Amino acid sequence: MACVYIPVQNSEEEVRVALDQLPRDATDILDILKAEQAPLDLWLIIAREYFKQGKVDQFKQILEEGSSPEIDEYYADVRYERIAILNALGAYYSYLGKIETKYREKEDYFIQATKYYNKASRIDMHEPSTWIGKGQLLLAKGDGEQAFNAFKIVLDGDRDNVPALLGQACVHFNRGRYSEALELYKLDPDNVEALVALGISDLQTNEAFDIRHGMEKMQQAFEIYPYCAMSLNYLANHFFFTGQHFLVEQLTETALAVTMHGPTKAHSYYNLARSYHSKGDYEKAGMYYMASVKESNSAHDFVLPYYGLGQVQLKLGDLRSSLTNFEKVLEVLPENCDTLKALGHIYVQLEQPEKAQELYRKATKIDPRDPQAFLDLGDLLISTDANAALDTFKTARNLLKRGNEEVPLELLNNIGVLHFERGEFEVSTLFFDTPVRYTWAVMGITGIVRYPVDASSVIRQYKDLTLFQRLEEQGLSVELPWDKVSVLFNLARVLEQLHNTESASTFYRMIMYKYPEYTDAYLRLAAIAKARNSVQVSLELIGDALKVDEKCPDALLMLGDLELKNDDWVKAKETFRTAKDSTDAKDSYAAVCLGNWNYFAANRNEKRAPKLEATHYEKAKELYTKVLLLQSANLYAANGAGMVFAEKGQFDIAKDLFTQVQEAASGVFNVQMPDVWINVAHVHFAQGNFALAVKMYQNCLRKFFYNTDSQVLLYLARTHYEAEQWQECKKTLLRAIHMAPSNYTLRFDVGVTLQKFSTSTLQKTKRTVDEIRATVAELKNAVRVFSLLSAASNLHSHGFDEKKIETHVAYCKHLLEAANVHCELAEREEMQTMQRLEVMRQMELADESRRKAEEQRKVQLEKRKQEDEFKQVMQQEKHLQRIKGLLDTSNNEEGGQRRRKAAGLEDSDVDDEEHKSTKKGPDQTADMQMSDGEANTFNHEIFHANTSMINSGSPLVRPILLWGDDDDDEAHDDPKAASLIKLDSFNEAKELDRMTKQKSVISSTDEDGENYRYMSRIVCVISIEFMRTELAT
Repeated sequence: MACVYIPVQNSEEEVRVALDQLPRDATDILDILKAEQAPLDLWLIIAREYFKQGKVDQFKQILEEGSSPEIDEYYADVRYERIAILNALGAYYSYLGKIETKYREKEDYFIQATKYYNKASRIDMHEPSTWIGKGQLLLAKGDGEQAFNAFKIVLDGDRDNVPALLGQACVHFNRGRYSEALELYKLDPDNVEALVALGISDLQTNEAFDIRHGMEKMQQAFEIYPYCAMSLNYLANHFFFTGQHFLVEQLTETALAVTMHGPTKAHSYYNLARSYHSKGDYEKAGMYYMASVKESNSAHDFVLPYYGLGQVQLKLGDLRSSLTNFEKVLEVLPENCDTLKALGHIYVQLEQPEKAQELYRKATKIDPRDPQAFLDLGDLLISTDANAALDTFKTARNLLKRGNEEVPLELLNNIGVLHFERGEFEVSTLFFDTPVRYTWAVMGITGIVRYPVDASSVIRQYKDLTLFQRLEEQGLSVELPWDKVSVLFNLARVLEQLHNTESASTFYRMIMYKYPEYTDAYLRLAAIAKARNSVQVSLELIGDALKVDEKCPDALLMLGDLELKNDDWVKAKETFRTAKDSTDAKDSYAAVCLGNWNYFAANRNEKRAPKLEATHYEKAKELYTKVLLLQSANLYAANGAGMVFAEKGQFDIAKDLFTQVQEAASGVFNVQMPDVWINVAHVHFAQGNFALAVKMYQNCLRKFFYNTDSQVLLYLARTHYEAEQWQECKKTLLRAIHMAPSNYTLRFDVGVTLQKFSTSTLQKTKRTVDEIRATVAELKNAVRVFSLLSAASNLHSHGFDEKKIETHVAYCKHLLEAANVHCELAEREEMQTMQRLEVMRQMELADESRRKAEEQRKVQLEKRKQEDEFKQVMQQEKHLQRIKGLLDTSNNEEGGQRRRKAAGLEDSDVDDEEHKSTKKGPDQTADMQMSDGEANTFNHEIFHANTSMINSGSPLVRPILLWGDDDDDEAHDDPKAASLIKLDSFNEAKELDRMTKQKSVISSTDEDGENYRYMSRIVCVISIEFMRTELAT
């Protein structure tokens, strides 16, 4: 036991102070040192011992008191001890500044260190230890050049000063000048500290050659001085990696015995703890990790024991302590992925997934090539974000493949499960099939699975294991490693979803054959048998599972459900209670099943007791509410609570609950809840919203049952029945009968529907013959349906009363007789109505014919009138052309006479010529000409004739050219045949006017006796002014 002795002043006595029993309060020891005026070297020894024990405050208190002005004045002649105290304080604050992370505090520490070193220099500016301390301070501040100069000042006075040489070697090492650092370390081949330093320098390169040489130097140092704690620690570290734990323990125990230096002891304890940790002795490992932590002042000094201690505490289940130690490691190494993953795992155990997820994501960002970080993150995301979890798992799988590492079965299984939950069954089979493909390929099980199976033996085949016995008898090895059982089970689940139940059942039976204690295989086969209405086989398989594990909650719950379906209420209740008790009342599904039992007990078909019914409802509500308090997102409990509210008539609350459950279930693929859709439809039905109820039932059928569920079809038919949509009700019931032909209740409902349809039709005040005929046909069908039900041998087993059936038959026959009478009357009325309609149709056709004939006659008259008008217009145009030609001829004759007079011809000669021309043949009469006197006479007569007609009120006409009857058309068409009619007197003009009036309009009568008027002749009327104009021209 180390002790120091303080001499008593003016006496030969000494005060003995045990260094391992120093007082907690340093004031006591200071009082002794001051009172006895103890040498300063004792002050320094006691302060250093306090520091070794981790009592830093006492260490500072003694040294600061030892460097106070009072002590300086009293010990003015003692130079070296005063400098040593000041340098110790300077070294302490240099160390604090080096490890401090905050800039302001770091600078404050460096200022304090500088102050103490400067004070020491004022005592003796040439003291080497002070310059070495300054060099260390400059190294801590990162000023390598000034530090090198400080060490050089010492070496200039003592070229073999080892601390200064080590300081310069450290500067070279920090600058990366390893060869120069090695030269400085090689000054003394037998210097243990130099050999250790050289060994450390070699080990830092992480090269195999240098590591081997570094360990040789450590061994050389150990041979020179076997009690060098540093070399012992490095040798122990080497033997730890070689697996020689005996040497590790022996070397570290020696190092602990020979050193009192805290950091060195921390390394020794750490090596010892690692050895026990690797051997699985967590108790001793934790004890030595804790000792190492105590020897180091903080995690910044030596962080590794904190990490090891956290690992051991995590293994021992001390999550809080482990969390604290890993957080300390993270303060020193904020980007250490192993620490981040460890903390994430702890937060998962503490049910703080948000913090865990944040840590895992940070780890993946720091090291995106770490597959384990992605695996941990994916495991955490499975319950919250399945899509993100799938992407994370795929990233981990790709990283493992890229690194040529084997992909774990667990990873493939998780990827397959996530694809399964997304409904991507074909994709999920690829991940489930890959791990088991080679196992099954050896024995040819794939071909066996695809063999055709006899439909009659499918049900009993669920328990048949002889197939695999025959395979082994044939020499085929049926091997199924335990680590692949879950993968094979999941593959069978996917095949179930793909409706390949034969292959799935083969895989389940294979698992049962190799591992009879695997209860999930029994339960899946029981579920398949139940889906095929083979209740007995399902019960047997569940019984087999219970033989393996009599408290299996899943098996008990399935058994209770089947008992409830078989109307075995007492057994079902006991089974549900057993399931609940087997899980210490922690299984929420068992509580929901008990709630369902109470609900169905309140709605049994037996005679209800209102008080008992209310009790069952309250118990069901209590159980559902209890589950929701523990698991607010439990959809089954919420659905059950909604059912209770609906039964109590609180439809709005029930509908709100059902709607929320429906929305929540729609967002999760692996949650199939058709019940909530049906319940929403039931609420609409109860509120009289038949259209919405029909729509909801139809959506449920299409979404969950592929329109094939007879029970939902029955609900739909009932809605149509209440809405008096008889034909839709009948069609829906016929669909249900097609799905369940042995269900006699559906047939009875069809008969009732036909009966109701017929009754409602016959009660109408106005009905058509077709409706009555349809009623007769439907009544005949109803009689036939009820008669078949009445003749059934197992009538009572279906819950029917024979007298009730006979009553329906008699009533339908009575309705049929009445319907026949109504049908005959309606047919006679229809015949009479048809005859009346035929007569009216004939009359309408006659009227229509007359109307069309009249319209046709009018059209013909209008057409003839238009044609006549067109002819008149054309004749007028032709007549105008002839008149114009006549006038042109007359003008030409007058011009010829003027020319002849100018030539000296006599009028007599002209008259002779004209006389001669008149004697020409009849073919030339068309070119007859008049003399000037005759022309004047012609104009004069026309003028008077027209004047007289004007005065007499006759129309202004110019009877120059008359069109005759159709016989004269040819003469008029030929210009040469046309002749002028000269009106020599007024009487002729008057006669022409009378003839024109007489022949202008002629009346006649058509075939039907109706009069119509038409123009037979058109006389071209030309006024005198027009004639004068033409003659003047």
